Amino acid sequence: MAKQQRSGPVRDREVTEEREELDERVVNIARVAKVIKGGRRFAFRVTAVVGDNRGHVGVGVGKSRAVPDAIRQATDRARRAMKKVNLAGTTIPHVVESKFGGAIIFMRPAAPGTGVIAGGGVRAVLEAAGVRDILTKSKGSSNPLNVVRATIQGLGMLTDPQAQADKRGQPVEKVLPFWSRKHVQ
Repeated sequence: MAKQQRSGPVRDREVTEEREELDERVVNIARVAKVIKGGRRFAFRVTAVVGDNRGHVGVGVGKSRAVPDAIRQATDRARRAMKKVNLAGTTIPHVVESKFGGAIIFMRPAAPGTGVIAGGGVRAVLEAAGVRDILTKSKGSSNPLNVVRATIQGLGMLTDPQAQADKRGQPVEKVLPFWSRKHVQ
């Protein structure tokens, strides 16, 4: 019996085009162990970040006995978990501090040309989200998974400058950082 050929558009090309524009980064690869009757069974846990550099970012965790399988699983989960991030140009609209587990991340908007002042997992998340100018400080636990999740949580806490201005009853220019204002009296 012969297999039937499908006629129509090729889906593989659409998928590869979509993946090419996404920024995928592996943040951490950790070897984890499960104790069983005969000893220990080792696996690999991978933390990956996926973003489009235009305000969308997601984090995923994959676990498998082989590293390539764990990486594939983590990036697929990160792609499905992508969320929108409110940005103000190349930076964030306001100061934010977030806590996840024992990791505390402090993020402050920065003037254009400052760059991403961050380390490790925080840098990966911010660059994948499209942030180009920011100051950060990581306090508490340095566990890469908790640091990445705290950063994602902090980016989710950011409010839109227009919504913040409406809430305060002020013009948008007064809410934005001083370097992006246009002559406010």
